[in-house]
Amino acid sequence: MSGPGVRRTTWAALRARRRALGRLAAWSAVEALPALLAGVLVARAVDRGFLAGQFGTGLAWLAGLAAAVLVGAAATGQVYRTLGAVVEPFRDELAARVVRGALRDATRAGGRADSATVARLTHQVEVVRDTFGGLLLVVRGFLFTAGAALLGLLALAPPLAGAVAAPLVVGLAVFGASLPAMVAHQRAQVTAGERLGRAAASALAGHRDVVACGAQERVVSDVGRRVAAQADAERTLARMAALRSLSLGVGGWLPVVVLVLAAPWLVRQGLSAGAVLGALVYVTTGLQPALHAVVQGVGGGGLRYAVTLGRILRTSPPPDLRPPTALPSPPVAAPAGPPPAAAGPAPSSAAAVGAPPAVALRGLTFRYGPHARPVLADLTLTVSAGEHLAVVGPSGAGKSTLAALVAGLAAPESGTVHLAGVPVDGTPPEALARLRVLVPQEAYVRTGSVGDNLRYLHPDADDATVLAAVRTLGAGPLVARLGGLDAELDPAALSAGERQLVAAVRAYLAPAPLVILDEATCHLDPTLEATVEHAFARRGGTLVVIAHRISSATRARRVLVFDGDRPLVGTHDDLLIRSPTYRELVGHWEDVAPPDRVPLGRS
Repeated sequence: MSGPGVRRTTWAALRARRRALGRLAAWSAVEALPALLAGVLVARAVDRGFLAGQFGTGLAWLAGLAAAVLVGAAATGQVYRTLGAVVEPFRDELAARVVRGALRDATRAGGRADSATVARLTHQVEVVRDTFGGLLLVVRGFLFTAGAALLGLLALAPPLAGAVAAPLVVGLAVFGASLPAMVAHQRAQVTAGERLGRAAASALAGHRDVVACGAQERVVSDVGRRVAAQADAERTLARMAALRSLSLGVGGWLPVVVLVLAAPWLVRQGLSAGAVLGALVYVTTGLQPALHAVVQGVGGGGLRYAVTLGRILRTSPPPDLRPPTALPSPPVAAPAGPPPAAAGPAPSSAAAVGAPPAVALRGLTFRYGPHARPVLADLTLTVSAGEHLAVVGPSGAGKSTLAALVAGLAAPESGTVHLAGVPVDGTPPEALARLRVLVPQEAYVRTGSVGDNLRYLHPDADDATVLAAVRTLGAGPLVARLGGLDAELDPAALSAGERQLVAAVRAYLAPAPLVILDEATCHLDPTLEATVEHAFARRGGTLVVIAHRISSATRARRVLVFDGDRPLVGTHDDLLIRSPTYRELVGHWEDVAPPDRVPLGRS
């Protein structure tokens, strides 16, 4: 019925909740008490009560049956309560797996977002949750109810137990033989639905281009074919219901026919009328409903469970915890490492000798409006040439505002900003561009070739220099997937992480000695983010990182934390002692455990 991955995942989910399953089995046994006693009690009520002229005795036996039903009903409530302890954690695990897989695929180099992820998260995970719970209910219900009915029938009339069990087994065999075909058709239905979702999402996202190119008929025809394919899959799946009906007819109704036709002969052989009636009770109220539930449940929800879970497992594999395999470098002669001096600033050791501070802030105050609370108030800060500084703080504390002031994109209310001894106020934009490069969170990628985008801030860089920078920042797989430096680049085809990687290589090649990364790697995975930041730290010049992960702070020599109205500067370990805000950030950010802390850059 299902692939190995589905079976392994299902068994793993059940094994992880053995205690809850034990409670479920215990309550199921209590719930099956009416199925075990019904036939015997009815037979006693008829033979020893009503047929014997003892009306009160008959009612007493039926009262016992009523008590058993009440006990079973109470157990049913406990069954549903226990079921949640098994189903809900499994649903949460699947949702987390889908989200992790989607984020990894959308943000890794060379990856892209998949619109089908929304269907998997909002629809398929819920389908698996509902069908998993339904399967648990019907399978354990069949095992306990049918088992109890057969045991009761065996105690009441042993010959009848064999006559009833034989067609039941045949019906189950017919159903089991048809399951592979049912799974195949169910899989086709799910796949057709996903293809329709992709086609519709693509048509809606590009409707302006479709209209501009006059391609409406072709797009409508394509989506129409997807609709027709899904409709065919749905109809084929509906026809498979005939096989389920055959299984129910053989396993559920044939025993009833056998009992009714054989009743006169059984009575002549000495079987009491009450025993015959009790046997019919076991078949019609125990075996037949249990078989109907398991065939309909497995044939409907079970198929959806197997196919949908298999689809989730294939499209959302578990996170690979092994180190990434190194990809081959582009075929260039230039060695890996920082670009030549002409493509970037001088090394930090040379730049720091006798040089003015890379950034000098004096009495800096800034507010958004004359009556607004200051975002920055009388801030004084010096960043030495070649230093690596991380800026952290709560959302809205003023980190991006500080980046804009340092880059000269915003003017302070009071105070001064100097870059390498040059006042930002009054310096022409082209002169500022030679002093600093700011990489914002939302990276800009323009239409043109891949190489043109990477050379945007250093047009004279040759291919060897550009490809060396590409390798250093881990962008080789992305450039290779795009077709190389000469390939045309469609900005809309890039994910947010891919655009950030392009902007990072562009800034790495820039000749400016100061690089400001304003959450410029937030869409990259932590490994690639570390690669980018290490590359900039080795590049030479000065690096200021507006951090969104704690690992960015641990990689820096100094950290500026916006701690209320008192910005503090210090090392990571120092601020853990001095700043409650910094301790809170460390406790709430995802990558709390810092990597091996090797000082990068110079102070």
